[in-house]
Amino acid sequence: MTFAPLRRAFGAMILGLAVAGAATLPSFAATVVTVNGLTISDVQVDQRLRLFRMEGNKGGRNGALDQLITEAIQMSEAKRLNITVSDAQVDEALLQIARNLKVSQDRLVQMLSQGGVSTDTLKDRLRASIAWNAVGERAVAPNVQISDLELDQRAAQKVSDYQKFDYILKEIIFVGSGASGRSSQASNYRSKFSGCDGAVQLSLAYTDAAVVDIGRRHATQLPEAMAKELAGMNVGGITKPRVVENGVSMLAICEKTQAEDLTFVKDDLRAEVGGDSMKAQVDAYLAQLRKDAKIVYN
Repeated sequence: MTFAPLRRAFGAMILGLAVAGAATLPSFAATVVTVNGLTISDVQVDQRLRLFRMEGNKGGRNGALDQLITEAIQMSEAKRLNITVSDAQVDEALLQIARNLKVSQDRLVQMLSQGGVSTDTLKDRLRASIAWNAVGERAVAPNVQISDLELDQRAAQKVSDYQKFDYILKEIIFVGSGASGRSSQASNYRSKFSGCDGAVQLSLAYTDAAVVDIGRRHATQLPEAMAKELAGMNVGGITKPRVVENGVSMLAICEKTQAEDLTFVKDDLRAEVGGDSMKAQVDAYLAQLRKDAKIVYN
């Protein structure tokens, strides 16, 4: 199962230049808090606060300190689980941020510098994010369970009346450019269509018209607009012409049965529910770690 917070952290980092001029960093650092033996200095808090300002984060100094404490707890747990993060992983994450911002890595470093932020400040946060991602995969993901009953219940709520049909379909394509001309011929074909059995024979009266067996499709496998149109038609019906990439297309119903198939809905829900469950369990895991952490303020 995929653990997503790291990717979200990348996507959320929107760095700007609307910051005050960089102040000179102090020549010494005083410890503000110790977390499980890891020290956090006033310089680190000041740097994180500057990064907050660049991102538009209004958490203030307390928010910056709280984030650093959280990261110290995450790094402490990663160390306990023998999880290490290489410099190459952090450098790749930094490069990914630059790509997301559509700037070069050198430009990103310059932007940080203009905001009075050391590159190491951002790298420290990335290292903690990568480490925590690995903690989640190792310690939490194996315990995430998604019941079929829960999926069935959620899927049933998502399926609309027009999605409760199973079809055997044929596609009639009028190949070629010139949508208006092809649509006119397709409409003419549609007016004469009397069922799937005669679909091929009827197509022979038209230039560059092809009949393709689509086979069995459940409504949940079809685009919403198409599924709604088909739901209102009987066997032998044919949809209105639609312009597609290679010409003009229509779908003909050869068979239609009532079938509430939740398979395809459940596949999408499995990832969604799994992600929600994963996040909830990871949050609980972190909350417990924070509760058990030895945090000493100086």
